[in-house]
Amino acid sequence: MNDTVDKLVIFLAKRDGIDKLVKTFQYVSKLVNWHEETAHPAAAHRAKQWEVAAGLSRKAFRSGRFLTGFNALRRNPGETPTFRFLSVLANAGEMVYFFFDHFLWLARIGVLDAKLARKMSFISAFGEAFGYIFFIIMDFIIIRRGVIQERKGYASIEKSTDMEESFKKIKADRVMRLMAVAANVADLIIALADIEPNPFCNHAVTLGISGLVSAWAGWYRNWPS
Repeated sequence: MNDTVDKLVIFLAKRDGIDKLVKTFQYVSKLVNWHEETAHPAAAHRAKQWEVAAGLSRKAFRSGRFLTGFNALRRNPGETPTFRFLSVLANAGEMVYFFFDHFLWLARIGVLDAKLARKMSFISAFGEAFGYIFFIIMDFIIIRRGVIQERKGYASIEKSTDMEESFKKIKADRVMRLMAVAANVADLIIALADIEPNPFCNHAVTLGISGLVSAWAGWYRNWPS
């Protein structure tokens, strides 16, 4: 399967695939709104509407997503006590994020009291940030293990085809995990803008670039090979 259109169809058939596409729309429109706000207010307003619509659409697509973390803990909590502990913390944070995101979505579209939106946003963002910290730690631990394994292999006198294949797998896994770290750090910045608003995290450029880094890292990780 080498055809780009075939790969795009498969990518967009996944929930994560369509989420990354709409996330790209959301944060491109945020940057357009910021850039055009003074010179072209009408264009900025249209971009803002696109941003809000994309954000609400993504929340709808994520319905039930909190079950992913629950299932990960149920099926594969980790191979060591340390990893199981980190996995529980990471997935628990992500479950809180996605669960309360349902209520944030309902408050934003008017089904629930709009006054609940700020509280739900804080709880959801706190869970998101908490979970991402531990996902980042887990990825760095696995990356470090791969580097150590590579060094031992290169130090070995005997080289084999199996060893070369193992090195390729380690390098491919490292790239994927670095992409995951980039996405998680970017999303952590966005979450901090909700938890503790500040001039840096809440600036449109910071949010826009962070959102696009996260989206495009997700494109890379989910794109069919």
